[in-house]
Amino acid sequence: MSDDTPKFETAFEPAHGQAIMVADNVQRITVRNPGPFTFHGTNSYIVGKDSVCVIDPGPDNDEHFDALMRALAGREVTHIAVSHTHKDHSPLSRRLKAATGGLIVGEGPHRPARPLFAGETNPFAESSDSEFAPDIVLSDDVVLEGDGWALRGIATPGHTANHMAFALEDTDILFSADHVMAWATTIVAPPDGAMSDYMASLDRLMGRSDRLYLPGHGGPVNDPQPFLRGLKTHRRMRESAILKRLAAGDRTIANMVKVIYRDTDPRLHGAASLSVLAHLEDLVTRGAVRCEGVPRLSAEYEIA
Repeated sequence: MSDDTPKFETAFEPAHGQAIMVADNVQRITVRNPGPFTFHGTNSYIVGKDSVCVIDPGPDNDEHFDALMRALAGREVTHIAVSHTHKDHSPLSRRLKAATGGLIVGEGPHRPARPLFAGETNPFAESSDSEFAPDIVLSDDVVLEGDGWALRGIATPGHTANHMAFALEDTDILFSADHVMAWATTIVAPPDGAMSDYMASLDRLMGRSDRLYLPGHGGPVNDPQPFLRGLKTHRRMRESAILKRLAAGDRTIANMVKVIYRDTDPRLHGAASLSVLAHLEDLVTRGAVRCEGVPRLSAEYEIA
């Protein structure tokens, strides 16, 4: 493996249902919802001591709700921060609010990164929490303050249009949610996500000095800057692979995926096709690739 590619870390003990201290006044509880897109499950975080914020309460899961309530016993929940509106991250916020009175905070409701084309359907519609409505809309670079803690919203669109990371003020910790994870690359799938947004968000984080990322799935990223550079290199290599397949005569996404993702779990080929589409949308916008009409999964492509 090249030194320029990310070094993924798949060793992770989820300790489902247990509150694990991962930093001063920061606990992690992992939902038992493992899968090809969630790894061992979604990570919820409790930030603070006596008065706290819960980050990404997760799916509407009874076992996880009970685990959160046990960990929160005797403590005040003032805020429930949600990084983005996929159903493995946000739905439990409403139940937790009803139980604790904490205010739900997020960048905004679920929305696609771009309008849907005529006849297009969103393949992630069933995975999206369309009912999410934050009590507090947190804008980019605005600080949410609690008793003994403060979180700065860092808009990081790409995985979704409303994706937000949270920087714990006066520390070197960033809750990176699904934008940067140690175990795998992030899914960027149109129309929910956009590759141009994702790459710009990587650049945004590369301009920061955080030293520890606590992601939405899997374990921490302990040395973020080399990892971010690796993620960017990985995406540029994927873009180069797509251009090479076009130069070799491939015209459809299906044919490209067969070659580019030949060593990937076939269960992920649908997501891989959407990732290729995300790259092609970006390449078409930049004038490097052309297709007839708008970029679609079924379109034919060629080098411009």
